Amino acid sequence: MLRSLEIIWDALPNLLFGAFVTLQLTAISITLGLIFGSLIGIARLSAARPLNLAARVYVDFFRGTPLLVQIFMIYFGIPALVRSLGGNFSFNQWAAAVMALTLNSAAYLAEIVRAGIQSIDLGQREASQSLGLGPVQTMRYIIFPQAFRRMIPPLGNEFISMLKDTSLVAVIGFEELFRRGQLIVAQNFRAFEIYLSVALVYLVMTLIFSQLFSQLERWMNPVEQARRTVHPTTPAGEA
Repeated sequence: MLRSLEIIWDALPNLLFGAFVTLQLTAISITLGLIFGSLIGIARLSAARPLNLAARVYVDFFRGTPLLVQIFMIYFGIPALVRSLGGNFSFNQWAAAVMALTLNSAAYLAEIVRAGIQSIDLGQREASQSLGLGPVQTMRYIIFPQAFRRMIPPLGNEFISMLKDTSLVAVIGFEELFRRGQLIVAQNFRAFEIYLSVALVYLVMTLIFSQLFSQLERWMNPVEQARRTVHPTTPAGEA
């Protein structure tokens, strides 16, 4: 038992650095995915049929195929295709990981954005038009801010799912948390202790971010915002 604790303690700094890399990868992929996914989600609502169809094909492809296959397709498939056409191209592991996770996340986030926008009453758009706002202004100032509040719970779920899915990029040698665990096991052959530690680090991160998103959801709730406005917090000592 004592030996197992020593092994875990020795591996912890390396695993924590891997966790930091995992968080970086997740944050970048989700941020880029949200930007790209918002555009795709709006395109899914477009009256322009070609734009709507292209967005739907994208969403169906990336939601309907395994992320692992997408990672292999990007890291190995695209360079192979370029070489077959006479070019010379290769991905570094970081770029391939970010690209694969971003494209995958964008497909799920597009549906979250689409559903969030559709949840806003059509009367709000009509009221905006009566005030002289154009479609872009209506979306930017009226619809999207309200829709975003409703998107927070599924956005939190997608962030946590992506946090765990980053472990898949270990297959291309990217040294995030899980890959670092594999490398440690290859050195000390203590698979149980190391993989248990990896699992616990993932668990701690998911619990922390679950709480953060729950707090954010409550903070952005219109009822809570109104309550804070009507009854602002009184600093200690001023009561």
